[in-house]
Amino acid sequence: MSNPFRTLDDADVAGKRVLLRVDLNVPTENGRVTDKTRIERVAETMKEIADKGGKVILLAHFGRPKGGPDEANSLRPVAEAVAEVIGRPVGFVGDCIGEMAADAIGTMRNGDILLLENTRFYKGEEKNDPAHVEELAKLGDIYVNDAFSAAHRAHATTEGLAHKLPAHAGRAMQKELEALTLALGNPARPVAAIVGGAKVSTKLELLGNLVNKVDILIIAGGMANTFLFAEGKHVGKSLCEKDLADTARSIVTAAEKAKCRILLPVDATVAKELKPHAHAHVVDVDHVAEDEMILDIGPKSVAGVEEVLGRIKTLVWNGPFGAFETPPFDAATMAIAKKAASLTKGGRLKSVAGGGDTVAALNEAKVADDFTYVSAAGGAFLEWMEGKALPGVEALRAK
Repeated sequence: MSNPFRTLDDADVAGKRVLLRVDLNVPTENGRVTDKTRIERVAETMKEIADKGGKVILLAHFGRPKGGPDEANSLRPVAEAVAEVIGRPVGFVGDCIGEMAADAIGTMRNGDILLLENTRFYKGEEKNDPAHVEELAKLGDIYVNDAFSAAHRAHATTEGLAHKLPAHAGRAMQKELEALTLALGNPARPVAAIVGGAKVSTKLELLGNLVNKVDILIIAGGMANTFLFAEGKHVGKSLCEKDLADTARSIVTAAEKAKCRILLPVDATVAKELKPHAHAHVVDVDHVAEDEMILDIGPKSVAGVEEVLGRIKTLVWNGPFGAFETPPFDAATMAIAKKAASLTKGGRLKSVAGGGDTVAALNEAKVADDFTYVSAAGGAFLEWMEGKALPGVEALRAK
């Protein structure tokens, strides 16, 4: 199938000024970058454009500056970290539009890499102000977006520029879009989704979209308690949004209509308090005592999920099963993560996971590398799963 998005394969970058939007919103301490993961993700695109003779002009935001330049939110220290990751010199200029930026770009040679100052130092960035977009567009010949994590925002450098210059997806963006298309766009069936997290209220749109997209919906985490409560079960002191019982029932009805099977826990690991190595035991979900709380699913439920994993072809995962940060309530998440990873490695499953807690859990289980794709883009990944069009992605569609 042809790619619905324009990629670097469709771009001739030699000798061109390439405005490359990347996510360099990395954690720093005392002016040093402490985690270079986001830089590593976009290194391939930077090097490819430079190696093909393009002039790489990096556009990125950093932090949340309040309407104007401030030293604390300068990208200057990040330029050094980018140079370390890609093993090449990276220039820096203290503005992202205007004469200073234009002069610095004017002296670039083919294959050079230059980082412009924080795009959010201008109010026009987040407002997607056409005049600001014009100023940015003057600096480049081609626009490449490699920042999926910012694609749910219609800002000047994530969306506006794509309408002014020939626009392409960078390699990291391309991988993300291919993985998400594989997961929900045109998945190998049967497809299952694991949706966990503390609250139903934060995942309503997601659940509503998924019942029409997947064959099996596995509800995990604190939100499963709300569904159990909606079925008339006692959940003791468990985290539970009792006021959303009707909503949970309507999601179940919608799933029945869409022929989507909903899988809820049949047993649970309970304790009287949530603390590391609390005294915990397993009960059927019909027998949760008044002074107990459900903190993880039990072994029968884990076996049920593993049985489903063995029968499906595609898995989308967002949200852990239990209070996974606190052992022993990480047991289910770890077991299921390992099962999904081994099926993926064996070529029997395509697995796509995303969201902060999920990524942390997969790293904890040491299986993140075995999944087909793990998305580091929190908000954008969730909005994609909710079925929303992402402005920064739509702008890259092949016309």
